[in-house]
Amino acid sequence: MEVVNALGRRKAAVARVFVSEGKGQITINKADINVYFPSSILQYVVKQPLNKLGVADKYDIKVNLDGGGFKGQAEALRLAIARALVKINPEDKSALKSEGFMTRDPREVERKKPGRPKARKRFQFSKR
Repeated sequence: MEVVNALGRRKAAVARVFVSEGKGQITINKADINVYFPSSILQYVVKQPLNKLGVADKYDIKVNLDGGGFKGQAEALRLAIARALVKINPEDKSALKSEGFMTRDPREVERKKPGRPKARKRFQFSKR
């Protein structure tokens, strides 16, 4: 099997994934997943598509992660892994889609407006 690559995004985070045949190693920015994401919850989020298909120890995954916070990065990586798995085996798409792993979360940060402290917050109104 050749190397399959895919891209995942969430908020400001971008994950480029390279999946190859292997023993289940996940390397993020040249660091192990346990070092990069110390939180077991985020590790679980990243591995969800692999666990759903039962192929967690079948592929080695190399990742370039950039931008965003750790939650956005974990979800971007989950999308990228799901897309790569579908490239490898298109029959898995329906299983991953039903779990919501194939959908790009479109929510972005709303821009700050002039004359306001934040995007929607307003300064205190005074009648007199």
